[in-house]
Amino acid sequence: MNLIDLFTLQGTLFLLMLLGALLKKIGFVTDEGKRCLSNLVVYVILPCTIFKSCFVETGPDFFKTGSLLLFVSLTIEVASLGLNRILYNRYDEDRRKVLKYGTIVPNSGFLGTPIAEGIFHELGILYSAIFLIPVRIFMWSFGTSYFIAQEGMSKKRLIFKVATHPCLIAVFLSLVVMFFEIPVPPVIQMTVNAVAKCNSAIAMFVIGTILAEAKTWKIFDRHSLYYCFVRLGLLPAMTLLLGKSLGLSEASLGVAILMMGMPAGATTSIFPSQYGGDYRLGTACVVESLLLSMITLPLWIHFMTLLG
Repeated sequence: MNLIDLFTLQGTLFLLMLLGALLKKIGFVTDEGKRCLSNLVVYVILPCTIFKSCFVETGPDFFKTGSLLLFVSLTIEVASLGLNRILYNRYDEDRRKVLKYGTIVPNSGFLGTPIAEGIFHELGILYSAIFLIPVRIFMWSFGTSYFIAQEGMSKKRLIFKVATHPCLIAVFLSLVVMFFEIPVPPVIQMTVNAVAKCNSAIAMFVIGTILAEAKTWKIFDRHSLYYCFVRLGLLPAMTLLLGKSLGLSEASLGVAILMMGMPAGATTSIFPSQYGGDYRLGTACVVESLLLSMITLPLWIHFMTLLG
């Protein structure tokens, strides 16, 4: 993938978000419509997007390379949980849970996988699917718990609500199908793929409707910039150091760095709006990290090229 293709893909996300904001501003999407779109993304489209990762064909070296890549991904996610306990202590609860969620959830599914495919071809798709397994498990367990947890809710009730979330169920179903090579009927694959294709447009529409309600001249501040440094700089740098020390191959290391160098996931904005939290900060993190990633991603790609 050349830089023009990369900018085109990132620009498409931004324009979809602006279209969603326009539809909300002119009243085409109402408050009730926004809630419906949010529910559609969280409970239907995202689970299908997750489950379709199990359709990727694996080769003879799948377990050898995949196990090392899984270890890197898992280590960085655990490290991110540790960073969450240190980096955001000075923030109030509504802001803190948004920043903590955004730190463990990059936009690797829609934006990361196509970029990895463009650079590393079929290997990019396969390695992306492997690397995203721990990311998705943490996203739909620890990440979801940041928003679902309510005051006075027992740990047993919280665990039940997180464990029965459609997206976490989709993660484990895809793992079972992938590792046991369970054949999925073509009609199911086609249905899942058809729904998953709606993810980018609908998710960015929802972010746009949230953006339309925010005071745009106040959306960017030092808090979102601080988050972008962590998301776009610190985490991919940690991934690079860990991957090099473990001897990851060029392709697998490149995919790992790209996955961790992605901007904030769309749900960083959607979840605070749906479950409670500072949705303005969530939207700022998504928009600002998307814009800055147009600079940082080409730099990481160029840096990986220099490393050979």
